[in-house]
Amino acid sequence: QVQLVESGGGLVQPGESLTLSCKVSGRTYPFMSMGWFRQAPGREREFVAAIASVPYYSDSLEGRFTISRDDNKNMIYLQMNNLKPEDTAVYYCNYPPGGTGMQRPGDYWGQGTQVTVSS
Repeated sequence: QVQLVESGGGLVQPGESLTLSCKVSGRTYPFMSMGWFRQAPGREREFVAAIASVPYYSDSLEGRFTISRDDNKNMIYLQMNNLKPEDTAVYYCNYPPGGTGMQRPGDYWGQGTQVTVSS
């Protein structure tokens, strides 16, 4: 089993930044891909970013987000800059994403953390 626990969500104003964290534990393999997906109200869950040996990003992010990992701490992070109201969603950590561009989610999900961007 794999456990994923997200943290760092909250309410921010447009243009502000936020960093999400995900702690991974359990039966994981070193350097496996990890990723972030999000789900906005009334919409399907969508790929945001993933990281294996290199990062992968959704084209819609326009370079505003950065994914990183610390394998010594079993953590991944999502630095989100210049946040927009359309970034409002529940953000989920996922293990291990795969497929083209790492956009196919893996079997394990965290509980999600809410990000709300509003003035």
